[in-house]
Amino acid sequence: MMRSQIFQNLTSTYGMTYLPLPFNVYLKRSEIHGMGLYAKEDIEKGHVFGITHVSDYEFEDGYIRTPLGGFFNHSETPNCEAYKEGRYIKLKTITDVKKDEELTAFYWLYDLD
Repeated sequence: MMRSQIFQNLTSTYGMTYLPLPFNVYLKRSEIHGMGLYAKEDIEKGHVFGITHVSDYEFEDGYIRTPLGGFFNHSETPNCEAYKEGRYIKLKTITDVKKDEELTAFYWLYDLD
């Protein structure tokens, strides 16, 4: 089933127009820390998952974190990259990711102490 068909089915069945996480990831206990994001399917390098943070200086660290931003874990050898695009931070793959592999990125927004 194609992404647009999945979204149309969710919209018509549940009246949903917003999904808190992209269709191709799921949450699972992580060996790195807490819960993590995992690939539901093989995902090619360069795939953009969406917005992880929105710039808003009224919030701590100057950003509002989205559900997507709340679950990817830090790695020194990541398979994803968090990058700025205007007032947003987005997450994309920097390597091919295999089904059931955890999505990780190098944290640069927060202090890692």
